[in-house]
Amino acid sequence: MRFRAFLNNRWLVFVAAMWVQSVAGVGYLFGSLSPVIKLSLGYNQRQIASLGVAKDLGDSVGFLAGSLSEKFPLWATLLVGALKNFVGYGWVWLVVTGRSPPLPLWAICILIFIGTNGETYFNTAALVSCVQNFPKSRGPIVGILKGFAGLSGAILTQIYTMVHAPDHAGLIFMVAIGPSMVAVGLMFIIRPVKGHRQVRPTDQSSFMFVYSICLLLAAYLMGVMLVEDLVELSHSLIVLFTVILLFLILLPLVVPILLSFHFDTKSPLEEPFLFEPTKEESSKSGEFKDQHEVILSEVEDEKPREVDLLPAMERQKRIAQLQARLFQAAAEGAVRVKKKRGGPRRGEDFTLTQALIKADFWLIFFSLLLGSGSGLTVIDNLGQMSQSLGYDETHIFVSMISIWNFLGRVGGGYFSEIIVRDHAYPRPVAMAVAQVAMAIGHFLFAVAWPGTMYIGTLLIGLGYGAHWAIVPAAASELFGLKNFGALYNFLTIANPAGSLIFSGLIASSIYDYEAEKQAHVPRSYLADEPLKCEGAICFFASSLIMSGLCIVAIILSLILVYRTKVVYAHLYGRA
Repeated sequence: MRFRAFLNNRWLVFVAAMWVQSVAGVGYLFGSLSPVIKLSLGYNQRQIASLGVAKDLGDSVGFLAGSLSEKFPLWATLLVGALKNFVGYGWVWLVVTGRSPPLPLWAICILIFIGTNGETYFNTAALVSCVQNFPKSRGPIVGILKGFAGLSGAILTQIYTMVHAPDHAGLIFMVAIGPSMVAVGLMFIIRPVKGHRQVRPTDQSSFMFVYSICLLLAAYLMGVMLVEDLVELSHSLIVLFTVILLFLILLPLVVPILLSFHFDTKSPLEEPFLFEPTKEESSKSGEFKDQHEVILSEVEDEKPREVDLLPAMERQKRIAQLQARLFQAAAEGAVRVKKKRGGPRRGEDFTLTQALIKADFWLIFFSLLLGSGSGLTVIDNLGQMSQSLGYDETHIFVSMISIWNFLGRVGGGYFSEIIVRDHAYPRPVAMAVAQVAMAIGHFLFAVAWPGTMYIGTLLIGLGYGAHWAIVPAAASELFGLKNFGALYNFLTIANPAGSLIFSGLIASSIYDYEAEKQAHVPRSYLADEPLKCEGAICFFASSLIMSGLCIVAIILSLILVYRTKVVYAHLYGRA
């Protein structure tokens, strides 16, 4: 019975989802894969940039994954993602190693798109299952899962370093095989678990243990990266480092083991209030739930405007009194409760179509586009930015921003949860704080004072990562869990859209313009030779523009905070 409880423990689902996410972020490895593809297939930089666009699109277009998660079990979503990952990158490996006939550029772009698109299926299955299993802890859940996805590039690179294949194309083979094997191996574990969604006394200590492992993992990877960059290590030492890394990744399994075999003396399956209700009971509870939701809607309409201005405790007391009077009046027939009109209210379950006509949804989308899009622009151009300022070891900044990205995701989920849980305040205020940090980071890149490259990388990494912990949790709170997969995958489009505007149009155009001025030669005379710009002027204007756009994003986030205060007071307020 205890083993059965272990298999049905929601913490086991969470740990399995963490493992899938730790190998799912194959898009973050493109910077390591592209030189191999470029050398083997003889591509120029413009053709590699086309592959990068295909990678970004594959990483963000998740409509099919969202729809599949609503209509089929999540194991089917994981299986499709594994197949796409295996076929896409497996075929690229065959072409690069000469085992398959060469393909035109557009075909390689399609394969890169298919392979990277498998990541959206892994993300969707992990997030949907865990957010449904932990509806009262959405911030920490999303932050930790998205954090592991951001860290997966560093994890896979370290594993590849241990394998030390003689040909660099082996990394493409590992990307094709590794994530697919992990997803298939865990696909029947990652699912919504019935009867385990209530908050338990052990949840806080369990989350703190997982957070501790996350911080330890980030610090360990940072140390390993710096040591491997600065010192020539023996292969046996690299193997030792990788074994310790794998041990840290497996360590969270301690939580479900202890909860199932030690702390929980009674299996959750044996608790009477967790049994599935009969059809008659379900019908009655459904009627009561509908009436309860309507009464809450009545409270929203009937309460005086000044109630929202009262202190939290007094406000909740007045709302509870009004709700009790409405229940009594409805039961006695003294009032006729109005039926809900115009679709669901915020905090209830929305379809994607219903959410698309809501101003709050578009406030989230455009705030994410401006904040996250500007952050992705820095991540994509960090190598050129550091080179233009005279730094030789550009890969150190790339490694650093991946760690800050991870900590931003974990920290964004943790602190935003404190805001909603302890203060019943809208979660998007945490997004506004992250965007303030990003605005400062972009400004520091623009002024390019000594040492600001390190501080700017820190602020942009933390702020960018925090977006991907805060936005999915906020969307699930405002628009419900039922269609969370479709809603989340639509919002992710903001990432490549922002990058296309800021990087593809603004940053690259200004960089090429400044490089032409320094070369004193028009672009048409340089043919396919890459332009090189030196000095702070290369990214001065684009960084200032992105800093200004982050300020616009802050304003949008604060408007969303103002509009959703009442919703969060109802969701998390104490009566």
